[in-house]
Amino acid sequence: MITLLGDRKLKILAAVINEYILTGEPVGSKTIAAMADIRVSPATIRNDMAVLEQLGYLEQPHTSAGRIPTYSGYKLYIEQLMPERCLTEDEKEMLDSILDTDAPSESALIESATKALAEITHCAAVSSNFSPQFSVITKVDAIPTGKHMYVLLMITSSGNIKNKVCRLEFDLTNEQLAFFTDFMTRNLSGMSVGSLSEETIEKLAEAMGAYTVTLSPLMKGVMDLAKGFMTSDIHVDGEKNLLTRSDIGTGDIVKFFEQKNEFSRMLDDSFSGLKVMFGEDGNFVISNSSMIVSPFRKDGRTAGSLGLIGPVRLDYAKIIPYIEYITDKISEMLSEGGEDEPPTPPALENKNR
Repeated sequence: MITLLGDRKLKILAAVINEYILTGEPVGSKTIAAMADIRVSPATIRNDMAVLEQLGYLEQPHTSAGRIPTYSGYKLYIEQLMPERCLTEDEKEMLDSILDTDAPSESALIESATKALAEITHCAAVSSNFSPQFSVITKVDAIPTGKHMYVLLMITSSGNIKNKVCRLEFDLTNEQLAFFTDFMTRNLSGMSVGSLSEETIEKLAEAMGAYTVTLSPLMKGVMDLAKGFMTSDIHVDGEKNLLTRSDIGTGDIVKFFEQKNEFSRMLDDSFSGLKVMFGEDGNFVISNSSMIVSPFRKDGRTAGSLGLIGPVRLDYAKIIPYIEYITDKISEMLSEGGEDEPPTPPALENKNR
């Protein structure tokens, strides 16, 4: 269908969308004719708008009203017609200032970027973080917290920490706890989280010798913590911003945020580059909405995605450069002083041989 559109129709379509993004009102032929770069009569514009409507790029909400863009119109606009825009130095400084460059961990950095994007766009922002699974384990420890109760800690080189409460059938002695911590240090320190499999855990448990039965529940907990790092960390910020949007239904918003597990699949769709999705695409349940998603990387590998959720009537020419700049900045910060390939973990040792 795109080949059927000449330069004039494309220019009129772009003008209608730019005006509608600005005002939120249906756009008539007289409004377009008054623009400096449109040098044809209102009658000619009406004819062209009728053709654009027949092709599915515009629609007329009421018989006497002007036209508004359809999802197809927005897609064509974003792919071909949207004006190119470079961020000013002031805008870059503003974005740099709201990113937490001193975040204590990669997860904290990405969460700060998600919050910043929500604040500057007055929309909702969502991020997925795969970085933890690329990190290496630096510490595993078990801390007694009560009768038969222990908290397992796993810390990675990227500063991420996960914990899990384990309930045992008995209290461990100081000797057993010391053995567990020392055994974990010798066998897991330096191992990448992604390489810690159930088979590895089983071999580790067997290598504990006389301590195998006693400490097996903690070993299962270690595997659960590793699986937690392997699951993408989904963070959402600015949900309340959507409730202030008159062009998005409140019921849809409530339903959407009850299904946050769906975010991971949608964010994965952006791994090949920035992508814009609409409510009609079947990706999510908010009608009259759009989602802009862009991936970020660590040392050349996709490490997650950052997305913006808002109404269809967004200023894409302004917002897309913001998202691209933030994800580029995240990639740069994640890759600074990147880790070398994780060392091969030492052979399993059995202190009780």
